[in-house]
Amino acid sequence: MLFQNTRRHFLRASGVSLALPFLESLHAAAKRPARLVCIGNCLGFHAPSFFPAKTGADFDTPHLLEPLAPYKKDLTVFSGLDHGVKGGHFAVHAFLSGVRSVDAKGMPDGNISIDQRAAETIGGVTRFPSLTIGSEDGIHGGCMMSWNRSGTRVRPIQRPKELFRKLFVDETTEDLTKVKDGLRLQGSILDSVNADAKSLQGKLGARDRQKLDEYFHSVRDVEKGIELREKWATVPKPKANTKEPEDRGLVNDIPVLYDLMALAIQTDSTRIATFEIAGGFEASVLGVRKDYHALSHHGQEPESIANLLKLERYQTEQFARFLEKMKSIDDVDGSLLKNTMILFGSGMGNGNSHTNLNLPIVVAGGPFRHGEHKAYPLTGAGKQPLCNLYVTLLQRFGLELDHFALGTSTLRDFA
Repeated sequence: MLFQNTRRHFLRASGVSLALPFLESLHAAAKRPARLVCIGNCLGFHAPSFFPAKTGADFDTPHLLEPLAPYKKDLTVFSGLDHGVKGGHFAVHAFLSGVRSVDAKGMPDGNISIDQRAAETIGGVTRFPSLTIGSEDGIHGGCMMSWNRSGTRVRPIQRPKELFRKLFVDETTEDLTKVKDGLRLQGSILDSVNADAKSLQGKLGARDRQKLDEYFHSVRDVEKGIELREKWATVPKPKANTKEPEDRGLVNDIPVLYDLMALAIQTDSTRIATFEIAGGFEASVLGVRKDYHALSHHGQEPESIANLLKLERYQTEQFARFLEKMKSIDDVDGSLLKNTMILFGSGMGNGNSHTNLNLPIVVAGGPFRHGEHKAYPLTGAGKQPLCNLYVTLLQRFGLELDHFALGTSTLRDFA
């Protein structure tokens, strides 16, 4: 029997519940849901092997973009975009926010990242407002791409098995009881702490009131998390038509994590996901003996560059495989790729020289006119901040805004 009494839909028979993906025929006014996926690594890509020499629709595909050649009409390559920040590895963490964490207090929205800004609008429509996936290995803790409004990093789910269980394995009755008891306890603790903190406000100076405001933001984040978990605690999870994966190390895990991310979007478990590919790459799995981070500091030595390209080419190959997967899945009025905006790149422009300028950026899917290499000036009046692209993505996601971090308009000539 088919039920439509919630925003999610289920087939129920003989005590078995099977959650369905977003189905057009089950919606009175079938509306294409907006999705956003952000993928980044922390060491960038070898620029001469990444950026096309030609601009416009007739752009070439250098070595690192060769795997993406079949999808040229589904994506746009950008050059000349960055956040105008310095800091090498420490500035990589500003990739999705445009703001280094040390500079966040001077910004109206702190260093909230684009994925979390979009997730604020989701509410309880999906079980997970967003999913952050990836590795924390590598230099300075990895990519550290996802940040909430209170300046707290959203830590990634690191292993396929953990992600699979989060998405598809229901808690037992005993587990659910513990969850509910825990939620009630957390709620009562937060109520008490909130009341005590608010009673202090009139007794504090300006600086301490600011600290208290930041604390309230953090408490509210926890409260919203509790409310969401309570809402979904008894709703069955989707059933995956695949067995639970084994964890085999980052290199071997990447295709599995991509597949699970596609499943999460297909089943409408989430509409926002980030994937952090950190520096702890087991290079030996790909026949490379030297460490990934060390290779990024290649010093123009040909053998080191050749080995670095093996690791980076593997990443673009897996990204291409993800695009093919998304393109093969039917969705409302097209494919899942057509209905998902996918950002791919890095907060590192040149790993060899530790610069964060001219970042490698690709946008695939979504409601855009693709099929070009768009090159923007690196300096001068025509320079465009990367955050203008983020304003464009957020507007297409459905947000009514005209700025994000240092971005003050949509990106010129991209729609």
